[in-house]
Amino acid sequence: MGSRWGLQSEKAFRDALAGILEQNFGVQVINVNEYDDQGEVFGRPDQVKLDVIVKNGLLLIYELKSSIDKAGMYSFERKARFYEQRHQRTANRLIVISPMIEARARKVAERLGIETYGDSTEVETL
Repeated sequence: MGSRWGLQSEKAFRDALAGILEQNFGVQVINVNEYDDQGEVFGRPDQVKLDVIVKNGLLLIYELKSSIDKAGMYSFERKARFYEQRHQRTANRLIVISPMIEARARKVAERLGIETYGDSTEVETL
């Protein structure tokens, strides 16, 4: 039940974020679901799912998860690089949004240049 709640929560937040951004900020939110036939991301051929935000040439790749650990952070980075290579574009920002980010995953994110948002108090206001 916990896993189902996590997946449903992720979808609800993802849909809400897409709706808000598209309707109020004029960005395009794309749910990417592509097949990695070379096995670059997971070590064998499999589907790769990512969320991408595009506006005026700006490319943001983000992951919205109910929780993320060190392995999940590395996986996100591989998925982002797969997308960049396949679409011949470099992301301006890589972002992970999760209320439960393992401490070791935060360290990996810092090393890889991935921004993390795990608590609303971490978001800087303008």
